[in-house]
Order: sequence, then C-alpha cells, then structure tokens
Amino acid sequence: MQELEHWPAAQRQAVTGIFTDIDDTLTTEGEITADALEALGALKAAGMKIVAITGRPVGWSEPFAARWPVDAIVAENGAVALLPDAASAAPRPLSKIYQQDAATRGANFARMQAVLARIERELPGAHRATDSPGRETDIAIDHSEFTQLSDAQVAAVVALMKSEGMHATVSSIHINGWYGDHNKLEGARWIVRQLWQRDLDAEMDQWVYVGDSTNDQLMFKTFANSVGVANIARFVPRLAHLPRYVTRGERGAGFTEVVRALLD
Repeated sequence: MQELEHWPAAQRQAVTGIFTDIDDTLTTEGEITADALEALGALKAAGMKIVAITGRPVGWSEPFAARWPVDAIVAENGAVALLPDAASAAPRPLSKIYQQDAATRGANFARMQAVLARIERELPGAHRATDSPGRETDIAIDHSEFTQLSDAQVAAVVALMKSEGMHATVSSIHINGWYGDHNKLEGARWIVRQLWQRDLDAEMDQWVYVGDSTNDQLMFKTFANSVGVANIARFVPRLAHLPRYVTRGERGAGFTEVVRALLD
C-alpha cells in the first residue's frame, strides 16, 4: 500500500466512476458524516458515476439509496440492487432488481434460515445481525457491531457456513453467508451492464474502488485504482490482497480524501 499522494495524476484523471463500500468507509460510528455526504454530492456534480456496494441488507439500504446522490446501491454482496429514480427529488422512488430469479431466492432463503438457526444453536456467542429482518439473499452474524466475537469464533462461523456449502466473507462488522455465484466484484460487473450497458472489465482503469476490510480484498485485487481508508490497518494481517493506496484519514474522512484526490 502506498499513501494516496502517490496515486499518479494521469490515473486519477482517467476515472469516471467510483464503487465504494458503506460501513466504516462512507460511515463513521454507523452514520454518514457531513463531509462524506458532501463528497458524494461533489462527485455527482462533476458527472461521476457512483455505486455503493455493501454486505448490508437491501431493506437497510433503502433509505440511503433514496436520499444519497448515488446511481445505485448494490446490497447483500452483489445479489440485489436498488436503483433510485434520477429524475425525482430526494427521497427518490426506488426500483429493485436481483441477480437470482424468485424461485431460486425462495429456495435459498429456506436453506439459509436453517443454517442461521444451526449457527446460533451450536456456536456459543454467535447471534444474527440486528439488520437480519431486511435480508433477502444472505444471512449475517454480528462480530463487531453490537456483539464482539474473537478471531476463533469468527473462524468457527465461517467454517460452519462453508460446511453447509455457502460462500462466506467477513466485513468490518458482520460475517455474511449466501448461496450463489455473486460477490462484490460480480455485483459491480452486473450493475455496470444493467445501468450503462457496458463491460466493467473493458474499462477498469476508469473506475476506483474504496473499502476497508477483508470482504473488499477481491475488489482490491481486481481494481488497479483501489484505495483503503486508514482503518483498514486492523485487517491488514488477514488480507491476501491489499489496496494499492491508503488514506491518512479513517472512515468517512478517508473517503473524502479520495474524492478530493479525484476532483483536484
């Protein structure tokens, strides 16, 4: 990782769009700060494409998609997207699209609830995330938001999810598990096709990704313009793929640094 000041100007000038994580990247202590919200607005005013991509549930994401100046929020690690009506004033009406059809989602949901019950039954201290009622295509176990789990407990939850045939990732606050081939990267590719009928891989140098934790490392690996906000330091020992650059500020302040670097 290099400090953000080493990000070449020519690479920054080529950027036309940004993907960003939400928790502990845009938000600070669970809320978006005024500077981060203003930074989103400045990006939109400059004509940038903006997609927030998160492990949070679609239900939790709805008020933010309606009010923030974004083109979409891709939720539940790439499975579902909220698209605000660009022609309306905030709060904007939303449409919702999925990567999986309704029959697949229904079957997977039943399987996932059984796994969730098994985790809570068999792993002491493991509890579903408080935002679980808003989830449609994954499950989440809280490890740092309201419940603190040790590294060994987190590893046990991940192992149980995988033993049930699920994909599993660890964000800054939750352990997410799901059935299907989607992830943050596939969600990014999907939404670029859906919104702009374009191929993300063909224009990767025009995008930047900003994140903060282990569930962002596939994005860090894939995007040449990848940035970690400073609080990523707590996860660095567990990352096989680091972001190219890192901000001085943490969370929303770090995201604002990225925007300043792009717009300057």
